[in-house]
Amino acid sequence: MEQALLRWIGDMLSIRSEVFAVLGLGLSVVVTMHVLLRKREVGGAIGWIGLAWLSPMFGAGLYALFGVNRVTRRAHKLRIRPTQAAGSAVSSDDDPTPPPLPQAFRPLDHAVRLITRLPLRPGNSVTVLRNGDAAYPVMLAEIAAARASVALSSYIFRDDATGRAFCDALIEAHGRGIAVRVIIDGIGGGYFPPGITRRLQRAGVPAGRFMHSALPWRMPFLNMRTHKKLLILDGRTAFTGGLNIADGNRVSQAPPHPIRDTHFRLEGPVVDQLAAAFASDWIFVAGEDLTGEAWFPRLAPAGTIPARVVTSGPDADLRKIELVILQAVACATRSIRLSTPYFLPNEILTSALCLAANRGIRVDIVIPKVSDHRFVDWATRAHVDPLLRSGVRIWLDAPPFDHSKLLVVDGTWCFIGSANWDMRSFRLNFEVNVELYDPDLAEALDAIMRAKMEVRLTREHLAARALPVRLRDAGVRLALPYL
Repeated sequence: MEQALLRWIGDMLSIRSEVFAVLGLGLSVVVTMHVLLRKREVGGAIGWIGLAWLSPMFGAGLYALFGVNRVTRRAHKLRIRPTQAAGSAVSSDDDPTPPPLPQAFRPLDHAVRLITRLPLRPGNSVTVLRNGDAAYPVMLAEIAAARASVALSSYIFRDDATGRAFCDALIEAHGRGIAVRVIIDGIGGGYFPPGITRRLQRAGVPAGRFMHSALPWRMPFLNMRTHKKLLILDGRTAFTGGLNIADGNRVSQAPPHPIRDTHFRLEGPVVDQLAAAFASDWIFVAGEDLTGEAWFPRLAPAGTIPARVVTSGPDADLRKIELVILQAVACATRSIRLSTPYFLPNEILTSALCLAANRGIRVDIVIPKVSDHRFVDWATRAHVDPLLRSGVRIWLDAPPFDHSKLLVVDGTWCFIGSANWDMRSFRLNFEVNVELYDPDLAEALDAIMRAKMEVRLTREHLAARALPVRLRDAGVRLALPYL
């Protein structure tokens, strides 16, 4: 009897192992087919396929969580054309009379127009606002003065004194009949304690959380985030840049962990494109179309600066910001200067910067000496040697940490917004940037960056690191796509 029982158990275990073997084989085949059809980067595709065959259960599970792009939007969710909104008077995407530009920048304008499918809007003004000390009072005053609508999207929206001030302003605007819509990222806004979202919703303010779900089959929130920072008032005035909403950005008040940043106030026809970017996200979050004069009014010129919005995300806008940057680097004739809190570009963009330096372009990159993510700092040290060998100058900005994202090419072309120089911003996050052609703005941004250019990162400094440190940095760099 005992021997029969043991044989039966052995048979069951054998059958179970055979079932698992068949299941593992099936998972490996499914993952391989999906990767071959969906993944364009050869290195990533080989990695996922190898993992799926070496460890079918574990590999398939990881691929399901991190490798599959579940972001699906119907076509009308991807772009609400401003020209289709009631009352809009701006020209269509087929406007045959773009604003005049210097001859040297016309190829860049042509390329960005094809990448974005958006026209360059003339007649805009821009105001530079440094840190929350300068930006927050202006933003709160604009919310208080709004007459028709307030649209706010933020990656981080802390439930602290600053966050509550914005929350109270939004609730007050809603109470006086203003159409208020708020988007907060599902991770950056606090995954488990979303205090601000609850405050707004309890007051009746329409507020949605982007990509937030604890359900296993809705896991893209782990990797795909809305990193946009947008505030749009009455469809006429917009704020965008790198500034989140938190006490740490009030640098003058000496918070425990101060964060410097640069934000921008824009007026003019380009606000229409920023409003469209918000409306595209809102219909995805809440299923509501934002149309009409409250969101898309007639916009008159407010200045002289040509500008255009560039959105990017892991859907129809894939890589658009990265492609625009590549085009700008390729078109540069004199200088490229950029500041970014995180610098982990892929090999293509790294090579483009190296080639620019090789052809005599002055390339300056400003990064924090110490950022708020030590793993990024480690990976960066293992990533920049090709740039230094090509003559690119990398500068280490002393604390406090600066979160600004600035790019100036040839003293005229400016690129501002939410996107960092890393693969997360270029491939995974939903981002919004604005390109502007203006020498005065370029000089203002150059002045901000020049003030940081005191300590250079050199090859000698990197070579002086101890072997364990170099191994650590190189190991962390392998996680580059997810840092």
